[in-house]
Amino acid sequence: MGNIQRFEDLEIWQKAIDIAVEVYHLADKGLLATDFKSRGQFIDAAISISNNIAEGFEYNSNRSFINFLRYAKGSAGEVRSQAFVLVRAGRISESEYQSLYIKLESISKEIKGFMKYLQDYENQKKSKR
Repeated sequence: MGNIQRFEDLEIWQKAIDIAVEVYHLADKGLLATDFKSRGQFIDAAISISNNIAEGFEYNSNRSFINFLRYAKGSAGEVRSQAFVLVRAGRISESEYQSLYIKLESISKEIKGFMKYLQDYENQKKSKR
């Protein structure tokens, strides 16, 4: 990985933004548009993915960044769980659920891989001391 200067340049942040936008679109349709509590929780959890990536990056510390990536990964799981309930409750369609699920599972794996990359980098720095 090259030297990233801004969190906006991180591919996982960009993908997290795409997921949040998709959740906004889902939340504006059908029964979910008037289910304000579920709608709000769904949107908040989706936005939390990109926000935690951004916040962690801004601390300029790999250790802190790894912690915030862990929160982002947790938020991706939360959105997956909420989407499951929403499809079962008839608030989103099965096809909408499947499309979102694939993206959420993918970003979770990418975040985990990025966390491992940063942890390995930190471990290499420690072993050179």
